[in-house]
Amino acid sequence: MADGVLIVEDETKLAGLMRDYLVQDGFEVTVLHRGDEVEPWVSTHEVDVVLLDLMLPGKNGLDVCRALRATTDVAIIMVTARVDEIDRLLGLELGADDYICKPFSPREVVARVKAVLRRAKRGVGAAEGGERGAGGGVKLDAAGYRATIGGRDLGLTAVEFQLLRVLAEHPGRIYTRDQLMDAMYRDERVVADRTIDSHVKKIRRKIAAVLPDREVVHSVYGVGYKYEW
Repeated sequence: MADGVLIVEDETKLAGLMRDYLVQDGFEVTVLHRGDEVEPWVSTHEVDVVLLDLMLPGKNGLDVCRALRATTDVAIIMVTARVDEIDRLLGLELGADDYICKPFSPREVVARVKAVLRRAKRGVGAAEGGERGAGGGVKLDAAGYRATIGGRDLGLTAVEFQLLRVLAEHPGRIYTRDQLMDAMYRDERVVADRTIDSHVKKIRRKIAAVLPDREVVHSVYGVGYKYEW
């Protein structure tokens, strides 16, 4: 069965162009033009990736992304011309899996969709057999992008989960920011160093809500980060 892609884009020509390239590559594609149509559609249809424009009539892409993240683990790729929003789009607040900046080529869209699906499928394979321990009391469920401590869900976004998983799978190993970016973003997109720092702050805050007296993700001055239970 073909992977399903939902395009949410109010520019009809651009939506049609993306649809044509994705269909040509074997994807099953649906197009919506309004943000307030997304949640009702997703609640009654199977979809693997949502290509979500930032500026939409009815409901903007940021609010749609928040709503989807509260109810589903579907992969979300935000489409934006607003470069100043990139940090938020990458999951600092919303839990998006990737972003594409306008203007872009349709081939880039196809490549990003495939990259997101590859990461998701690798996660499912790693999680076969259920949750597995990784470094002390953290359990990682890659299929659901879910991290728990003592049975309590940390509530990580997909990007935060990926970062914690990289660190926790090799306790004590020191990772530079560049190494973390390479491990998390295999599609070679450019991500600012401060984006990694922002993700770490979010992870620490969520772990502290469960373990207030323990630091798990440690800063190594001048180098990067390591995980120690």
